[in-house]
Amino acid sequence: MKALPALFFLSAGLLHAADASYPKHAIASVHPLATQAGMQAFAKGGNAIDAAIAAGLTLGVVDGHNSGIGGGCFFVIHAADGTVTCIDGREMAPAKASRDMYVINGKLDDEASKTGALASGVPGYLKACAAAQTKHGKLKLADLLLPAADIAEKGFPIDEVYARKLAATAAKLAKFPASAAIFLKDGKPLEKGQNLVQTDLAATYRAVAEKGIAWFYAGEFASKTEAWMKTNGGNTNAADYANYQAPEREAIRSKYRDYELITMPPPSSGGVHLAQILNILEHFPIRHFRASSRIHVMTEDMKRP
Repeated sequence: MKALPALFFLSAGLLHAADASYPKHAIASVHPLATQAGMQAFAKGGNAIDAAIAAGLTLGVVDGHNSGIGGGCFFVIHAADGTVTCIDGREMAPAKASRDMYVINGKLDDEASKTGALASGVPGYLKACAAAQTKHGKLKLADLLLPAADIAEKGFPIDEVYARKLAATAAKLAKFPASAAIFLKDGKPLEKGQNLVQTDLAATYRAVAEKGIAWFYAGEFASKTEAWMKTNGGNTNAADYANYQAPEREAIRSKYRDYELITMPPPSSGGVHLAQILNILEHFPIRHFRASSRIHVMTEDMKRP
């Protein structure tokens, strides 16, 4: 049975990388600076895991509307010896979360689940990256954090997509002084080509690089997060950060024609749905279909899961 190439998923970033034992490797991400960071990790002697983490951490700087250490991620790692590791870095609700936490003054406040102190979970991104890097990487986490910190500190010109995302969320960003100071200028969102500088993010990356992820999950960062939450009506505290784990899960294994698929299990939905979609699709000889028929069958297939 053939094996499909390994896929590494980091939040919104998707990176394909060959094992470092091969003389060639390829990286694809949604931003050139993130792709460059992955290539630099290879140049430093790192492997595919180091490159994936480097690219993902850089996406947290240059693609912040999709990625970042304030969220979560999943790793599906196929090692050179054939072993598979799935790391669950999904965000978790704080211990004090409850069914009615978004019912305010007797009414459902839908916005509270999207914006503000009650909207965020306990992030798993860094814990998962550290677990993957420790088990499979060759470089140190600091080697992957510091280049991204430099970009955040010096800034980079935002592209059209980033500018459009800022414009769409400008009113929400304006509610938070710290966010407004970074992403707005004279009360208006930064525009395409303007330089985005994120000194606080750079400082956080540097602190984690110097002191380890314990600083984030069991130290100063967690304590400051708890203080901010108390002031702004949140229910996340330092204990939630200290108790966070990024466990390994058993991969979902399925088949598509002559291929074996290895995908992320729940709480990710992607692996299950991908298996369902391809299991249905293999009953159709789509390679012999006209383009319009092929697209129709694939579209209907993807609607079912």
